[in-house]
Formats: sequence, C-alpha cells, structure tokens
Amino acid sequence: MPPTDAVSPDPADPTSPGPLLRAAVDVEKHVARGGWDQPPRLFALVPTHLLRDREPALASQLQAPDDDGLTAVEQERLPPTPDLESLLGRMAWPPDVVGVALAIERIVVPPEAERDLPEDRQQATDALMAHPARKDVRLVAACLRDGERTCLLRQRDFDEDDAVAVGPDIAPGLTHALAATLVEDEPGS
Repeated sequence: MPPTDAVSPDPADPTSPGPLLRAAVDVEKHVARGGWDQPPRLFALVPTHLLRDREPALASQLQAPDDDGLTAVEQERLPPTPDLESLLGRMAWPPDVVGVALAIERIVVPPEAERDLPEDRQQATDALMAHPARKDVRLVAACLRDGERTCLLRQRDFDEDDAVAVGPDIAPGLTHALAATLVEDEPGS
C-alpha cells in the first residue's frame, strides 16, 4: 500500500488537489519507486476513514489523518494478460471501493511509425520497440464511482516527480474501461 497524502490538501484553497488526484499522485510515486519495466498494477481506492475504522492496525501506516481522503490498496497477483481491456471487463468491486487506479507502461511512437507495420502481431511489436522515436511512458489512470477521472503520465526520458503530466483526457479509453469496473449491475439483471 502506498503512503497517503503525497500532495497536501489545503481546504482554504479551491485549486487544491481533490482526493482522487491526491490518491493518483500517491499511486504514481509509489509505482515510480519500483523503477521501470513493471507489469500493470491495480489499486482499489477506499475512503481513508473507512479503512481506519475497519482496520485500526493500519492506522500507523496511514501518514495523515485525512478522513476526507482516499487510500490506495494494491490488488496483488493481477493475472498476466495480453489484453488488459478484457481483464478489466471482467472485474467488479464491492461498494466500499469508491474508485480504482491502474498503473501501466506503454510505448508511444509518432503516427507515421504505425504505417506499414507487419501484420504479424509480434513482428509489429518488435518493429515499434525498435523505432528510433519510441518513448516509454507510465500511465496512472484513476476514476471514482461518481465519474471523476484523472490520468498521470511520466516519460522515462524525464523521470522526475516534477515532470509528470496530469489531466483527465490523457488516456480516455483507459479511464473509460476502469470506470466500467465500478458500475454496479442493476438487481435482477
């Protein structure tokens, strides 16, 4: 479990990061400490006050008494899969989980690099991995049941905590897939 409150909220400042962004930043910094070339890592976002009430033994691990905040709880043993979207499509969360965050690494290439790729998936992957303009990035996508979403992006070339891009639309497909894991089925459906 990553430490909470890497970004300190200021209730008097309306531009202060909200609970989702603070949790996403915590997740991103926690994952970044492990370096690069990691598998996808999934985190349940649970209200800190709920975790503190139900698991008093964890209270000492929660850095600040931010009862309005969220604590990220890593979901270990995520099964390896070549199709992350399919895995997410089979997930559901209990009601106490108010949000979810996912950290994944991807390669980014200019659009022209995707032209004339071999049809064989492995050969296409190899060609993209060898492209001279390739960039390695880590995405942290996070969302809440109420629809709030955010993403963080760190480039391997600029691997510093103060060089992380933040925005709700960095990876809209990924945040949409994560949000779908939080949708509760209607009774009887």
